Formats: sequence, structure tokens, C-alpha cells
Amino acid sequence: MSKKNRKSRVDIVYSTNPDFQYQHNEKQEQETLEPSKQKLKVYIDTKAKKKGKQATLVSGFVGTEDDLKNIGKLLKTKCAVGGSVKDGDILIQGDFRDKIVQILISEGYNAKKL
Repeated sequence: MSKKNRKSRVDIVYSTNPDFQYQHNEKQEQETLEPSKQKLKVYIDTKAKKKGKQATLVSGFVGTEDDLKNIGKLLKTKCAVGGSVKDGDILIQGDFRDKIVQILISEGYNAKKL
């Protein structure tokens, strides 16, 4: 048994019952909302500045991690810059707020520049 499975067990360390089954914590991902129901916020991230560089942050996405990665990949491709998807947010290198809002609106999302 891998360590990952051991860590996800709930409250039981050992049982002498031969029919005992461990309960595992399983993360349930939220269902992805339609683009028209998403309320995305696009702003400059001041905390992620690195050596004076700016970064544009897109937050407020409700859905699966795969869908968020797809949107992040689309934005990075259209803006021709690097970036990452972490903790439910999309981080794009540079100040591309206006361009990102236009891209998201053209894809059907409700995006707002802050």
C-alpha cells in the first residue's frame, strides 16, 4: 500500500476485524459552470511580483482543474507569454488585462477588469 493511500484514511490506524474496509477522503471536484455563468476577475497581482515584474491574475473560476488548465493554455497562447495555473487561479506574465478580458468575453465568459 502506498503512503498516499495511508494518509487518506479516516480516523482508523488498525483494526482486527477481517471484514473492515478503510474509508478514504476523496476530493470531489465541482462541476464546471457554463461560460456565461462564470464571473471571472482579471487584475494585476501585486504579491506575485518578482524583481519588479508584473503578472496578470484571473480568478473566480468554478469548475474542474482540467477546464481551468485549458483556459490557462488558451490565454498563454493568445498572449504569447508564459504563465501558470495554481490554486484555482491563472497567472499570466506581464500586464495583459485588456487583452485577456477581450479573449474571455469572446469565449463567452463574464470577465471584469479590476
